[in-house]
Amino acid sequence: MLLFRARHLSTVGIITFVSLGSFITALDQTVVVTALPMMMVDLGVSVNQIDRASWIIISYLLGYTVVMPLVGRMSDVYGHVLVYRAALIIFAIGSVLVALSVTLDWIVAARVIQAVGGGATVPVGMAIATLALPARFRGLSLGIVGGAAEAGSMLGPVYGAAILEVSDWRWIFWLNVPQALILLVLSIFLPKFASDTGRVDYLGATLAVAVLTLLTLGLSQKGLFSGFDLIGLGLISMAVIFIIILTVHQRSSDHPLVPAFLFRSITFVSANTAQVLVGASLILAMVTIPLMANTVMEQDPTTGALWLLRMTICIPIGAVVGGILLLWIQTKWVMLVGLLIGSVGLFLMSTWDLEVTNIALTTHLLISGFGYGVVIAPILTAALSAVQNDYWATTASWVVVMRMLGMTLGLSALSAWGVGNFEMATSEITFPIPEIGQSVQEFERLLSDYGGQVKVAGLAIFHSFFRFAAICLVIALVPTLFIAKPNDDL
Repeated sequence: MLLFRARHLSTVGIITFVSLGSFITALDQTVVVTALPMMMVDLGVSVNQIDRASWIIISYLLGYTVVMPLVGRMSDVYGHVLVYRAALIIFAIGSVLVALSVTLDWIVAARVIQAVGGGATVPVGMAIATLALPARFRGLSLGIVGGAAEAGSMLGPVYGAAILEVSDWRWIFWLNVPQALILLVLSIFLPKFASDTGRVDYLGATLAVAVLTLLTLGLSQKGLFSGFDLIGLGLISMAVIFIIILTVHQRSSDHPLVPAFLFRSITFVSANTAQVLVGASLILAMVTIPLMANTVMEQDPTTGALWLLRMTICIPIGAVVGGILLLWIQTKWVMLVGLLIGSVGLFLMSTWDLEVTNIALTTHLLISGFGYGVVIAPILTAALSAVQNDYWATTASWVVVMRMLGMTLGLSALSAWGVGNFEMATSEITFPIPEIGQSVQEFERLLSDYGGQVKVAGLAIFHSFFRFAAICLVIALVPTLFIAKPNDDL
């Protein structure tokens, strides 16, 4: 329960504080996208080593994901504010190590440390936001915090580009330090929350970290969906073995990291199933939009980024709206509405042709982005309704993990499926070869026809990506129907 004293932040102040934390740490998920070329040059990584350089991004996502359940449980046991402060300190230390890095291996390791702190602020912050408001307003608070995190991810590349205009890439990470310190000072004014008297199952946490690491790495293998990928299948097989060991261990643990009652809750399982599908759908759309713009649409990279921004800018707006709607409408109905809106926008995007108007394009992007945003608060609210206060941060962490796993799965499927389908679609298109006696004009016409056919094939593939992203949201409607009405007494 909240113990207010004169020196404590108001409820609005608490939500603002937590939202700022989520926003700042979420920036670092995507901020290096803009800075990656400059970082590669500075670290002596050549273009043909782009697969190694990609670990600058992957390492943050991996660290961000795998420690969430452990940190969430530690927060429930030792106190949300204490763990939140520790997370900010770790985030600042990781940022300093990234800024000082001189080799690729160094920066990858430092990004993992940074992600451990940054990732921890999300579920712990959500638990603090949930405790700060009465039960009726939990959906609103979760929508605001979730929207702040989405805004951070959305603005990361723009933030990075702005810093690069006036300085080098290292200042992206140096600036994290004063931001974290300001939040650390403000955390002094947070009220105290009652914590669980239980313990942290560190063995279970270690097993869970192993499971999530193996799953994330296995699902990210590019050949997993395009053929027999021995590495990917091996990693996933090892993950299954660890899941079995974790399940057996959790049955005998007095304070399990993954309490059995969660998986007996239809609402919790349904919310997380839907979350995996939403994550897969979102990454499919986010990758396809700029890729389509920069290839078959023949737009420059800036235009492709602005197209994507038109969708992502509506996600935080939808998150807040979804939280507000929960004040009057049952959780599953708000979620159903969000899924339907998002799927309609994606199906409309799958009809784009080479002459699509700017008005139609913008409208479709705004619709899909708004739909993605609306589902954020109801998914979290539904999952949290399945637990008591002593497992709120733990539960919130699993919801975020499911989304990240869904995005990893979607990205891997996109990579394999897209390449395979494009090769199949273009295999029957014959590249023109100059013939003796053929005029230059005739050859140029044949070459133009070939380019047109490749564009049509590419357009069809991108349409299928959007349709598949929409189908993921439609499938998510099924588990959503099993979400029960949250118990306001929890």
